[in-house]
Amino acid sequence: MLSGVLNSQTAISVNISIIRVFTKLRKYAITHKEILLQLAVLRKDVHENKKDVENIFLVLKELIEKQSAPPPRKNRIGFKHYDE
Repeated sequence: MLSGVLNSQTAISVNISIIRVFTKLRKYAITHKEILLQLAVLRKDVHENKKDVENIFLVLKELIEKQSAPPPRKNRIGFKHYDE
């Protein structure tokens, strides 16, 4: 457009640069639109499965607490010595 009004090499190069920028912006907007749609779907799935996720964290917490508790004392195998 600019090169149509001004017939110079600078106007032509500026016009090409402007078109390239708008093309990149369009690709950028389309990409982010797809990402936002995917995030909306994920948000919906997470919201529907919220109770399941909470249950998973509760079970994991119980397992961690069980592992941190000392193991029960085992009886030794062999002869027993009784001190009098």
